[in-house]
Amino acid sequence: MKKKFKKILISIKPEFADKILNGEKKFEYRTKLPKSDINYLLIYWTFPTMKILAKVKVDYVIKSTPIEMWKETKSFSGISEEKFFKYFKNKKNAYAFKLGKIIKFKKPKKLSDFKISFAPQSFVYINN
Repeated sequence: MKKKFKKILISIKPEFADKILNGEKKFEYRTKLPKSDINYLLIYWTFPTMKILAKVKVDYVIKSTPIEMWKETKSFSGISEEKFFKYFKNKKNAYAFKLGKIIKFKKPKKLSDFKISFAPQSFVYINN
């Protein structure tokens, strides 16, 4: 039986998506997680790029308080401390995908290639 990989598509501003590609950002922060385990993130560069340029393996997920999360991940956060705490303002829990192997697509993909009509605010599940 072929193993099914679970993927989500997430929207990321180009400044942060570029940091993922160059290895400066190894953690993708979220205020909530998908209901099932995820193997890959499809990275959608938001305006002005508006394309899916890469798929990234999720090594593991961290759940913590924002303060503990920052202590553990700040070296490869790809974000300022100020922006980090603004993002998690009034949140008890913080989540992070530890990013692994990056697979850059030879040809950028459009949302319509995945039968998606608009960029998700948080994430959207992707079928294989």
